[in-house]
Amino acid sequence: MKTVLIENAYIAPVAGPEIPSGFVHIEGDKIVALGAGPAPAIPGATRIDGTGCLATPGLVNTHHHLYQWASQGLAQDATLFEWLVALYQVWAAMDAEVVKGAAGAGLGFLALSGCTTSSDHHYVFPKGRGDLFAAEIEAARELGIRFHPVRGSMDRGKSKGGLPPDVVVEKHEEILAESAKAVDTYHDASFSSKLRVAIGPCSPFSVSAELMVEAAELARAKGVRLHTHLAETLDEEEHLLEQVGMRPVDYMEKLGWLGPDVWFAHAIHLSDADIDVFAQTGTGSAHCPSSNGRLGAGIARVSEMLNRGAIVGLGVDGNASSELTTLSGEMRQAMLFQRARYGPTALTARQALEMATLGGAKNLGRDAELGTLEPGKLADIALWRTDGAFASAITDPVATLVFATAQPPLARLLVGGETIVENDELRTVSQDALGRAGGQAHRRLLRLAEEQGFTAAKEVHS
Repeated sequence: MKTVLIENAYIAPVAGPEIPSGFVHIEGDKIVALGAGPAPAIPGATRIDGTGCLATPGLVNTHHHLYQWASQGLAQDATLFEWLVALYQVWAAMDAEVVKGAAGAGLGFLALSGCTTSSDHHYVFPKGRGDLFAAEIEAARELGIRFHPVRGSMDRGKSKGGLPPDVVVEKHEEILAESAKAVDTYHDASFSSKLRVAIGPCSPFSVSAELMVEAAELARAKGVRLHTHLAETLDEEEHLLEQVGMRPVDYMEKLGWLGPDVWFAHAIHLSDADIDVFAQTGTGSAHCPSSNGRLGAGIARVSEMLNRGAIVGLGVDGNASSELTTLSGEMRQAMLFQRARYGPTALTARQALEMATLGGAKNLGRDAELGTLEPGKLADIALWRTDGAFASAITDPVATLVFATAQPPLARLLVGGETIVENDELRTVSQDALGRAGGQAHRRLLRLAEEQGFTAAKEVHS
């Protein structure tokens, strides 16, 4: 069993007091000890010098759409519904090659921002385009980070009163069969798992009530989690009031979509009663501030949610609505949004860090394994260099990480004790190759869209 010692680091374990100068002792893929002072003398141990560095739990991304790496920079000034209408036709052309290139680039970019665990919500499955779900799973396996893909779906196209064009929706029975197959094929419930699957019909305006109910029944029978978009815009609320006569959270309650096995993306437009329901039922949410700002969707009531005991994690959201957004940067963005809305005490740097780590682990049902630096937990650790020439003017390393516009250099990123990033460079895969593959995926997607006659592929550039 491999022994790794991080020494001389400032440790912010999230759970428990911070340690100004201490060590983390790793055996195999788990933390066995941490504390103040010098690391123990263990012959043969790999020693990582953390002098001038801040050690935190690895960051956890709880909402993403990796395929959207290939459609960045499009529909730049649109609302959510306008943006979706423009891009659904582009996404309808994607194939497994596009998804593999986009997912590799997106996950690599996340790792370089301190992310050790990422979810992904993939809900567009055009016919005859290869195994898209397998493609993103392979990209995560090659990189080596923990992956929580959500087998998404849409069964309610325009002809049934939904928002997406019929070309990108699937049949109800097919969705349930493919969702069950994804869980049976890939889900690993073990403590050290690097791959867990969730089930996630896309949104209330693209999915039938019947599918929502049956997807929840399937997920609970399989013992996996549930995820969907909710309360992202007022347009969504108006759509539901018109279609079903209910507001989003009330509708979810009716469908059986509240509870400790559920986390929602966005949850911006919540009432006081909605927030209390989230807290009482243990329902989580993924706050995606940059995407919410980009689309003009609004500012989630995160401070109030936390104060009332609701679970909130962070997500960067799909790169088509959150171009080149780092997960580390979302801590700052979340903090500033809350302060802009509620005042300078609304969200502290340490609360933002907790959302990005333990809050995310709770959303994914993995707070027993991830989200804090404690003995017995998995050794997913980010080591940030906070002693740079300019950063040295800030004496609080956590403030250096969260307040600064520029992310501190990532000295080391460990997943289960294995190095994924060292000195801002990916070590498990070629960083340059991933970047090139992401660019190729973008060009291929637009070419395929044009070849299939989706003229929106040209129009969304403007």
